Amino acid sequence: MRIFAQEGDYSVYRFAPGEEPPEAFRTGTGFWSVTRTDQELSILCPTGTLRGASREEDGWTLWKVQGPLDFGMLGVLSSITSPLAASGVSVFAVSTFDTDYILWKKDKAAAAVRALRAAGFEVEGSARFP
Repeated sequence: MRIFAQEGDYSVYRFAPGEEPPEAFRTGTGFWSVTRTDQELSILCPTGTLRGASREEDGWTLWKVQGPLDFGMLGVLSSITSPLAASGVSVFAVSTFDTDYILWKKDKAAAAVRALRAAGFEVEGSARFP
């Protein structure tokens, strides 16, 4: 399985549950994920894109699992997150219809890449993450 670094820095923003996604959601570029629950509205997007969130968690890097992945595949996220957890790298995962995206903090990028390569993954970084 191959995992590719995506360009840019990412943040997770938390808004109140009744708020509407900011207009930037409709016009922004790059990777966006919007999730609404009864308790919150969470938006993952490029850092510095949104204002007015009640909380913000910066410093994430975005990695894409080569897809498309069949919905019947078992253990995809587990096979990725297990070696990361064993190496002390916490993750944030987002699944789409076609594939999975894994995020980890920039300061853990080298450890994450080493752990995944040691587990047999092909990991292709960018200029920032060899």
